[in-house]
Amino acid sequence: MLENGKPELLVPASSLEVLKVAVLYGADAVYIGGELYGLRAKAKNFSSEEMAEGIRFAHQHGKRVFVTANITAHNRDLEGVREYFKELADIGPDALIISDPGVFTIAQEVCPQIEIHISTQSNNVNYETYLFWHRLGAKRVVSARELSIQEIADIRAHIPDDLEIETFVHGAMCISYSGRCLLSNYFTGRDANLGACTHPCRWKYYIMEENRPGEYLPVEENERGTYIFNSKDLCMIEHIPDLVKAGIDSFKIEGRMKTALYVADVARTYRQAIDDYFVSPELYQSRMDHYREEIAKCTYRQFTTGFFYGPTTHESQIYDNNTYVKGYTYLGLAGARDADGYVTMEQRNKFSVGDQVEIMKPSGENLSVMVQGMLDEYGQEIESCPHPKQIFKVLFSQVPDEMDLIRVRSEEPAE
Repeated sequence: MLENGKPELLVPASSLEVLKVAVLYGADAVYIGGELYGLRAKAKNFSSEEMAEGIRFAHQHGKRVFVTANITAHNRDLEGVREYFKELADIGPDALIISDPGVFTIAQEVCPQIEIHISTQSNNVNYETYLFWHRLGAKRVVSARELSIQEIADIRAHIPDDLEIETFVHGAMCISYSGRCLLSNYFTGRDANLGACTHPCRWKYYIMEENRPGEYLPVEENERGTYIFNSKDLCMIEHIPDLVKAGIDSFKIEGRMKTALYVADVARTYRQAIDDYFVSPELYQSRMDHYREEIAKCTYRQFTTGFFYGPTTHESQIYDNNTYVKGYTYLGLAGARDADGYVTMEQRNKFSVGDQVEIMKPSGENLSVMVQGMLDEYGQEIESCPHPKQIFKVLFSQVPDEMDLIRVRSEEPAE
């Protein structure tokens, strides 16, 4: 728990820009990946310079940064891990997220001043496992996604108060036990446990009978195919009281490959829900429709409560297709504004003069505004911004503050 008695809200970041968004939109801590030894090799990830800048920014705002180094290391990785941790010792993240005992040992040798958190990849499903890692010096253990609320509460009752429990409460969940998947390696040679997952769980599958080669038999086929390995997205926004009562110290959001819009939306909504609950449970319950509405504005699959209430007592976790629900489209972040009220932006998706868009503020306020004008980088008037990452200036009917996020409803695309 934090010093204020609330659980920590731990939010992912795929880039320096997204880290800043996470910090400003409600995260207490942010977890990121460097360019090596994390399980999201396909994510944008952080260079050493970006990591150092991100940590400085977070610390200036009273927030913390954790770095993932949770691969299952082979012999060939160990010397590189040692050198990487020497570099991290100078950069100074607040914690390392580790799953491999060998990597754990190296971290203790090379950077003992940095907290070690045990990744969910270590399959942490009982209190003796938590006590084992605590005796070795771990500060925190991430619970396996397969645990129920009651099992987590039972772990809390059997471990010291200074050993923290971190638990995923929102986001995409790997269908494999504790995320340890072998499908990607088997099919493509790219090892998910080394950060190179090709996401075969999102592919379509059929059955083929031995004596009828080439004849594909569907498994619960629908019009889009069969997705028997897909998992719905976890969402516990309606169950904050149960998470708190179970003694969870850190509420973890999944999504180190997600956009700034996703991170801002989820972080801001969980921030509001947690804070409202600690003001009063009645206030939290009275705003439930608001939380549901806001959390549905980011891209997601169908929602589930996962294993928290048992594998059979709640709705199925298996998703029946691979289509995302997309409530809003991310247009960009508001930058500095000039004397005429024009705001500098970097394009994330196209929009045009005359469009009705929305300003999303860290405070929780959403403002519907009109795009009144645009200028290219040379100061010439333009009608739209069609080029990815184009730098341009925008005049809105109401001027946003720097780091406000600009978005548009997807059912009314700004094109």
